Amino acid sequence: MSWLPAPVEELFGAEATVEEAYDLLTVDVPAAEWIAALKTARTTLECTYFDWLSAVDEPESGFRVCAHVAAVAPGSVRRLLLRTTVPHTAPVLASAVEVYAGAAWHERETHEMFGVDFTDHPGLDPLLLPDGFEGHPLRKDFVLAARVAKAWPGAKEPGESEHGGPKRRQMLPPGVPDPNEWGPLKGQLPPAPARPARGARAA
Repeated sequence: MSWLPAPVEELFGAEATVEEAYDLLTVDVPAAEWIAALKTARTTLECTYFDWLSAVDEPESGFRVCAHVAAVAPGSVRRLLLRTTVPHTAPVLASAVEVYAGAAWHERETHEMFGVDFTDHPGLDPLLLPDGFEGHPLRKDFVLAARVAKAWPGAKEPGESEHGGPKRRQMLPPGVPDPNEWGPLKGQLPPAPARPARGARAA
């Protein structure tokens, strides 16, 4: 199909399927053929540019792992999306790092967010989530903790949350006169807090 030099079954194996839309060629392969498919993309199809790798949680089938690569030549770009699926019960897939070194961080993120275990990866250390975080937040079955049960630290402004915290100090913007000293309400309002001296720091 399209720019493939041979039938998809000949390039990626008998179980491979292909489709094309919006100048993007998508090839699906079994998980056992994942590394072989990546090698074919890099060597045979000259897709030496690695763009990204991630996953999608498909509740009825498993985790669909996707890798977007491209063959870049003067005046042309051929884009290829390789996909495979691993089951929810055993989300294990061979690491793509040996073929595309740039996949290392992407696999760390996918492991963190979906729980997919990439075998032979040099180190699936946490990348984005805080220490001690439990679960994989991009799974469809991940339950978000209610703010009632766990305090939400992102109040709009300091002091605007029922969980407490200091309020932001009120002050007049530079160049704005005190309305109690000038204007129709002069002498009728309590004085506004004075602006701190230039260069002064809060204790």
